[in-house]
Amino acid sequence: MKKAALAYSGGLDTSVCIPLLKEKYDCDYIITVTVDVGQPQKDIEQAEKKAEKISQKHYTIDAKEEFVKDYIFPLIKANGSYEGYVLGTSIARPLIAKKVVEVANKEKAHVLAHGCTGKGNDQLRFEAVFRSTSLEVIAPMRDMNLTREWEMEYAKKHGISVAATKSKPWSVDENIWSRSIEGGRLEEPDFIPPEEIFEWTVSPEKGPDARIIDIGFEEGIPVSINGKTLDGITLIKELNKIGGAHGVGRMDMIEDRVLGLKARENYEHPAATIILTAHKDLEKLVLTRDELRFKAVVDETWSELAYKGLVDEPLYADLNAFIDNTQKRVTGNVKLRLYKGSAKIVARNSPFSLYCADLSSFDSKSIDQKDAEGFCKYHGFQARLFKKL
Repeated sequence: MKKAALAYSGGLDTSVCIPLLKEKYDCDYIITVTVDVGQPQKDIEQAEKKAEKISQKHYTIDAKEEFVKDYIFPLIKANGSYEGYVLGTSIARPLIAKKVVEVANKEKAHVLAHGCTGKGNDQLRFEAVFRSTSLEVIAPMRDMNLTREWEMEYAKKHGISVAATKSKPWSVDENIWSRSIEGGRLEEPDFIPPEEIFEWTVSPEKGPDARIIDIGFEEGIPVSINGKTLDGITLIKELNKIGGAHGVGRMDMIEDRVLGLKARENYEHPAATIILTAHKDLEKLVLTRDELRFKAVVDETWSELAYKGLVDEPLYADLNAFIDNTQKRVTGNVKLRLYKGSAKIVARNSPFSLYCADLSSFDSKSIDQKDAEGFCKYHGFQARLFKKL
């Protein structure tokens, strides 16, 4: 008996993988694995019901706490962003892949399978984990060069219910941190997305009056909203509601995939937008200029590794070690003003602040301004010499 462990979301791609694995790859026993990283409960329940009908065994694994603690919190510390994209789908994939491998080992499976295409990034993120094992890796969508239209017809023939239709072929990926929507005409750079694709955020122009919120941080991790201490999962969920109600966190962008293809992507991430905006501002208050300059390089490198799913790359751990050390002083509070799609910083404070009002004020004589004259004489010295050549 040839067993396959399939990373299973319950969507179109992964659902048609089940009969394909049986028909085209001689897999007799399909084990579906749904990993809960904060997607809607109804999606998980639908995946479970569907899996019961078309697979031989199903696992649902609650990994929300692990996702927040071991993946999102490090992302916040690193200001995780790739070309302006707040890392969301990408940061969840390695965790999902690791859980699938755990099930495969438990069930003594022969195959690890996923429903990723050969054009996207997710195949790389899954297989960076899958190929660290000795198991066979199968990707039917990629191997058979399938289209979503073909998949919808195939699903219909096999009696598999899917949400995607020819008129609304949206492919949605959601976790507690981010929601991505792509597919169909959304792939066209000049197509204006219909309002119906958004679920977490209201249209910014329909947002209510401005609201100021206070986010508290301890060593780089958000711990409170308006003075109320919350666990990570609750805090993120609450900020998704608050930010979404003000239209905060929508993004429409052209993104460079790892393979080199450009893609048009739509995202929603209210909590991520608020938290990362506040975190980065607090760092400016407590870190030195040289720390900030070097950390920007580290953050960019960290984000690129995370985007590619290379969380097992030794450099990733090295970067986290540096980042964690900088975060020891990133403690304090940041106030933001939410209004019609924007999240603007209005105030911040920290016991580790490097800002000194007395030294910076134009009304203070703590520093003798005349002392700066010597500095000015040497500032730009080489440029002046160059002009004389």
